[in-house]
Amino acid sequence: MPDSLSILQPRRDNFPKGQARLWEKLLRGIRKAPDHDFPEAPARPTRKGFAERDQFDAASAAELPFASTGPQGHRGRMREKLLDRGADALADYELLEMLLFLAFKKGDTKPLAKSLINRFGSYAGVLAAPIESLFAHEGIGIHSVAAIKLIHASALRLARTELADQPVLNNWDRLIDYLTIAMARESIEQFRVLYLDNRNRLIADEIASRGTVNHTQVYVRELVTRALQNHATALILVHNHPSGDPTPSRDDIEMTKEIQRAIALLEVTLHDHIIIGKGAWLSFRREGLLRAA
Repeated sequence: MPDSLSILQPRRDNFPKGQARLWEKLLRGIRKAPDHDFPEAPARPTRKGFAERDQFDAASAAELPFASTGPQGHRGRMREKLLDRGADALADYELLEMLLFLAFKKGDTKPLAKSLINRFGSYAGVLAAPIESLFAHEGIGIHSVAAIKLIHASALRLARTELADQPVLNNWDRLIDYLTIAMARESIEQFRVLYLDNRNRLIADEIASRGTVNHTQVYVRELVTRALQNHATALILVHNHPSGDPTPSRDDIEMTKEIQRAIALLEVTLHDHIIIGKGAWLSFRREGLLRAA
């Protein structure tokens, strides 16, 4: 019985001289192709100071408990579990285990997934971990880091899309979700500004400065300039506390007052200043820390 590609088998009289041979060669290549979607690229140094260290190669896969990548193997069962029962049926380490399939075409990625979660505290912690910290983890290479950061970037992009073309103040939960994904696990303080139009829709989301573990410098003049350039009529200030505690410092309060006074001269409103912690956040407006406009 002919295989499923036989219908593509060329008739030589349908091709210019020499092309039938090339077509047959292409079909042979398709038949021999592996059953995985994304084969691991050859290792090569693409970041200075970090050697490729994706350890679960085909040679060692046979020694691992879940070496099979076929439909009856562990990976097939994991895919079926995800598609049949949904992501809620998977533990965090299983989500990460499947994510690592993108980097390792064969082998058991469960031990690596569990060790990453142990190191960074949670699935979210792994996704948000600094690139250098991921590279420093044993067993991680360029393909694994790229896969992890791709998923994190996708989550951030999705959360931001939920805010597009909508009044930010009417979508507070989505705003907090977005800011939490973007900032909650940063290891240094980051100060960002959300510039809004006269309907409170997001014009721009910009990181104004990055600092240390407990301080970031904000230049009011630059912030005012950007408000003018963006034609903003309102702002929301946001920064994170790497300690995890969103309680504002005295410097946070004084800086907020200074910014509010400066932008008021331009008839720009400060809607809020939000501090993002780990699993917690604080709104200056809700805490009564903003003066009446």
